[in-house]
Amino acid sequence: MRNPSVCSSREVEITTAAEAISEVFWTAFRALPKKEREAVVQKLLKDKEFREDLIDLVILEQRAKKPSRNLDEYRGCKGKSLNRR
Repeated sequence: MRNPSVCSSREVEITTAAEAISEVFWTAFRALPKKEREAVVQKLLKDKEFREDLIDLVILEQRAKKPSRNLDEYRGCKGKSLNRR
């Protein structure tokens, strides 16, 4: 029997039902021809709530790479910019 914590580069360790389901969908999506993949993406992007969630996730991913700022420093900068008006 294989050790579940050891995976080859093409395998994915799945720990939850949600991860298992997402892996099935991702595998099926990747198996589609390019034209069908584009149609699926277009359909997803037409859904306003999904599109907004996707944008939020992209923003969070981008900001996660940036260093955090001290809250007092942030408040100081916001206060200065508000006082200039």
